[in-house]
Formats: sequence, C-alpha cells, structure tokens
Amino acid sequence: MYIPALKTKYNKEIVPALVKEFGYKTVMQVPKLRKIVINQGIGQAIADKKLLESGVKELTDIAGQKAVLTYSTKDVSNFKLRKNMPIGVMVTLRSERMYEFLERLISVALPRIRDFKGINARLDGRGNYTLGITEQIIFPEIDLDKVSKIMGLQVTFVTSANTDEEALALLRNFGLPFKTSKN
Repeated sequence: MYIPALKTKYNKEIVPALVKEFGYKTVMQVPKLRKIVINQGIGQAIADKKLLESGVKELTDIAGQKAVLTYSTKDVSNFKLRKNMPIGVMVTLRSERMYEFLERLISVALPRIRDFKGINARLDGRGNYTLGITEQIIFPEIDLDKVSKIMGLQVTFVTSANTDEEALALLRNFGLPFKTSKN
C-alpha cells in the first residue's frame, strides 16, 4: 500500500520533534494537518461563464481531485451579483491527497515563484494558515498555452493545533518556507 513521504515524515520525525518541543504527555496531543482547502474566487465569472469551466479544470488538475463551484450567498447590486450565482471554485483535500499536494507545493510550486523569499508567518489565531498565491501558473500541472486568464488562489491549511505557535511549528517541520523575522 502506498503511503506519501510527508505522512511517513510526520509519523517518524515531526511527532517526536513536537512532543519534545512542547512537552506533550502523549502523541495524541500533537497537532495534525486535518485538511487543505484550495479556493479560487472568480469574480469575472459573472460576465464570462467560460472562466468558471477553466477554473474548475485547472483546480482539478492542481489538486488531483474534482473541484466544485461555490455560489454567492446574497445579492450585491454594485457587482451585478445575484444570490446563488457561481462565483468561485474550491476543492478540499484530506489524507493521502492532502500530503501529496503539500509535497508538490513545497518542492515544486513555491520554488517557481519569481523573487521568492519565503511566505509570511501570520496565522488566524486558531491554528490555521492561509497562503495566497497570485498566479496559478506556478503549478507544473497547468499548461501555459491553455490558460485563459491568470488568477490567484488561496491555500488554507487546517490543523488541529490549539495555538498559532504549535501550528507554525507543525507547518515549519513539514517544510513550508516561512520568512525568518529579521528586523
């Protein structure tokens, strides 16, 4: 049976390191990566429906799992937006696919960003981290010739950590290249 390399690394290296760092009494207290949610808001889809189709295809290629449309929850007249109009694409990754995506993100996609100096280490206060990516073309699964419009996306890492400090230690041990704070 296939087990992703990052899952093995988590069980063999990251868990003992976090137990030692935070002094947990049992390995069940060690924070886990619960899921990764990839979200792409396509506001221009109100005028051009083809952007939604290409967004679903690109996100499906990136994640390796079928992406679903997200719909507006209320009317906003300034944006010509009606309730239940498709305005975005998202996919939620768990277990093996989550670890495979994380490995591809760390080792292939992030190094392809121009002038990359690391990612900001600001978490949401509940142990979750959202990474904003400005161009979807950093992923090798995307064929540059078939891209209709360069759009950004958000990658949210949902952890079981109780504090931001624990979540940051978990994500740093996975290999996410956070900026070092040198002021």
